[in-house]
Amino acid sequence: MHQVAVISGGLSHERDVSVRSGRRLAEQLVKAGLDVDHWDVDERFVGLVSDRDADVAFVALHGGSGENGTVQALLELAGLPYVGSTAGACRGAYDKAIAKTRMVEAGLSTPPWVTLPSTIFREVGPENLYHLVDSVIGLPLVVKPVTGGSSLGVTVVREEKDLPGALVQAYAYAPDVLLEAYVAGHEVTVPVLDLGEGPKALAPMLIELPEGTVYDYQARYDASSNVRYTSLSDDDPRVDVVAVRAVAERVHSLLGLRDLSRVDVIVGADGVPQVLEAAVTPGLTETSTFPLAVTSAGLELSEVYATLVGNAKKRGG
Repeated sequence: MHQVAVISGGLSHERDVSVRSGRRLAEQLVKAGLDVDHWDVDERFVGLVSDRDADVAFVALHGGSGENGTVQALLELAGLPYVGSTAGACRGAYDKAIAKTRMVEAGLSTPPWVTLPSTIFREVGPENLYHLVDSVIGLPLVVKPVTGGSSLGVTVVREEKDLPGALVQAYAYAPDVLLEAYVAGHEVTVPVLDLGEGPKALAPMLIELPEGTVYDYQARYDASSNVRYTSLSDDDPRVDVVAVRAVAERVHSLLGLRDLSRVDVIVGADGVPQVLEAAVTPGLTETSTFPLAVTSAGLELSEVYATLVGNAKKRGG
């Protein structure tokens, strides 16, 4: 029997979601007959990793050190096998600007963007910058932190007067901000799973919201929110599902991701899937799209997680 360390919690803005992901993951691993311990990223963490108090780790840590490669680097340093992407792959995917640049170089579509460090405002003056952004990217646009997830600090800006407030909100979560052209269309999230035979995109989940509702942190993780996820079959008339799945698998491979990921896509009026970002540690809560897609595919969640653990153990540290 494998001793599995579920790593969750941490000190990022996404701690609460990570704790919920870790709890749900642990329940499924126990259901599969595995022995589970919970590791938080606190003063005990390095000692636990160094002492190899587990056979395998499963990273369910969102934001910060769980997605930027820090925790993964410590696991690699200690030689402890783990489920999830390598430290290097995490770093490349966590920075949205770097990931989008690699996508463009590979011929994938992603909305036009510009990255603005907070220091640029002191150097060129905010008003000049606002007008330039408006004239080059145009409105509406999406303001989001370059790093981070769960839609924290993300705002859709439709009028130039709202841009300063959106930037302030985004800079609260990261020193660099991404300003991205807004694309109206179907927002789709695509879980990708690799059980040892290469990455396979599961059925994409169409994100449906009431008119005027924003897909923010509460919409994602509050079970009482009005967000609805619809699993899309390959013949769905609204979206070219086959193309969307192919794009998600390409992104997973392009960014060097491993085991599991989630690729977020927007499909505009032209029907072209445009990649927004890729998450290296997708949410595993009761409202998260990854476990919903696994069960929609007719797979047993506990068996999928146990297989990932077994594959990590075989792979070694």
